[in-house]
Amino acid sequence: MKRYRILLMTHEQLVPPESIEGLTEKEVDLFRTEYHVYSTLYNLGHHVRAIGIGDHLSELRETIRDWRPHVVFNLLEEFSGIAAYDQHVVAYLEMVRQRYTGCNPRGLMLSRDKVLTKQVLAWHRVATPAFQLFPLGKRFAEPRKLKFPLFVKSATEDASVGIAQASIVADMASLRERVTFIHDRVQSDALVEEYIDGRELYIGVFGNTRLTALPVWELNFGTMSEVQSGIATRRMKWNRTYQEKHGITTGMAQGLSEGEADRFVRLAKRIYRALHMSGYARLDFRMRDDGSVFLLEANANPDLTNGEDLAESARAIGIDYEAFISRIVSLGLSYMPEWRMHE
Repeated sequence: MKRYRILLMTHEQLVPPESIEGLTEKEVDLFRTEYHVYSTLYNLGHHVRAIGIGDHLSELRETIRDWRPHVVFNLLEEFSGIAAYDQHVVAYLEMVRQRYTGCNPRGLMLSRDKVLTKQVLAWHRVATPAFQLFPLGKRFAEPRKLKFPLFVKSATEDASVGIAQASIVADMASLRERVTFIHDRVQSDALVEEYIDGRELYIGVFGNTRLTALPVWELNFGTMSEVQSGIATRRMKWNRTYQEKHGITTGMAQGLSEGEADRFVRLAKRIYRALHMSGYARLDFRMRDDGSVFLLEANANPDLTNGEDLAESARAIGIDYEAFISRIVSLGLSYMPEWRMHE
């Protein structure tokens, strides 16, 4: 196996230590993904450096110039505190002709902007929940075409930021209150969608031109009540104590017919291509009892933590974590941006 110089790029507060010996689970949780990726690359024999990005790129520029990494392993999710700006850092990597892992700038832009995602997919006849945008700083206007119950979330933030049980609203007063909450607390536009009741299903996709879809994965809400299990809140997704208390698990979707599973694979690949994604992604769906399917979100560069959904769905088809991370590196090395087409 060829050994590469790999520059692990992440937020300045998430640079992992060389060892986690003596640290508590809570302390490790802060940089668990970064540590898993870093230690796996190191154990595979690669020459690995980690760099933390805050609100400037001078150290990144100097490291690329002086160390000349074969590839930057991109774990960055924001720049200068703004989630949508990670695409500009990736665009910078392209401008300096540096190979990198994960999604390209255009795919990041289209998938990070949830409204733009819906508009693009509407043209491709992919079903998403009916919606209305409530811009930050503008007066609340009662929606006339949406039907309650409605689901309120940030139009730009990810990882369930701002999502709680109160995000599902059944009347206009509750809608106004929740939109105000998103504006004031999350400081972003509020996206209001018609709530889709049904199974919460995920599917991972790898590739640049030739795509591989992983098995359909499902979020099992465990012992939570029907009302509580309506949405995947931040606490439900990330709090292990909460998950254990309620028996919340994820695993391979059960009971899907071969035709339904094939339909998910085809749909996931269509969406991936329509949004010009590359590297790897996770597509989040809801499927109603009648079999109708709606895309909830397209997640570029999703969580790579060992033991979490994407890695586990890869393991289910025989791709262990080392092979999983190696696949991502290979896709980064082989991606063909504009500059490589003109070499």
